[in-house]
Amino acid sequence: MDNDHLIKINQKIMVAGVDEAGRGPLAGPVVAAAVILDPVRPINGLADSKTLSEGKRNSLFTMIKENALDWSVGMASVEEIDELNILQATLLAMQRAVNGLAIQPTEALIDGNCLPQLLIPAQAIVKGDSKVKAISAASILAKVERDKIMVDYHKKYPDFSFHLHKGYGTRQHINEINQFGILPVHRRTFNPVKLMIVQQS
Repeated sequence: MDNDHLIKINQKIMVAGVDEAGRGPLAGPVVAAAVILDPVRPINGLADSKTLSEGKRNSLFTMIKENALDWSVGMASVEEIDELNILQATLLAMQRAVNGLAIQPTEALIDGNCLPQLLIPAQAIVKGDSKVKAISAASILAKVERDKIMVDYHKKYPDFSFHLHKGYGTRQHINEINQFGILPVHRRTFNPVKLMIVQQS
């Protein structure tokens, strides 16, 4: 990136969009992303990651990383989710994503109705992933990064179809837990995992 471009960027208000993936599953971390889009290099097709096909998400994932001014991914582990609760763990992941940016934004726009603790001004926007392009971009990064983790889980635990259900509480996933047991990557404070632990003890 040339200096003239950087000077033009620095003179503008830079907003980071922030979103997460993985609040609802029974397994794996919650993943957040922060993205500062470059107005000089717009990315067509940005939308809420949940409305996009896997192929489209993967294509946009690459475009975002190549064309955004800056991006960062933060996570909160299964252990942190069980210790803090999923809301606080999500906010922690968001905080880590924003703090991981090399460029400090002037403001963060957060998907949802709660704000992480940040050193910059922030605004919560309900359904922001369908309203704000930077949040849409963050939702895509978070979703694709988390899906990669789930594919790796399937390789590590081949009895579990993490590459398909992505850790969500589908009938297939519940059947796998009943058949093969609870894994270290399962969230022990989430039902039905929590109930299974109680019954076993």
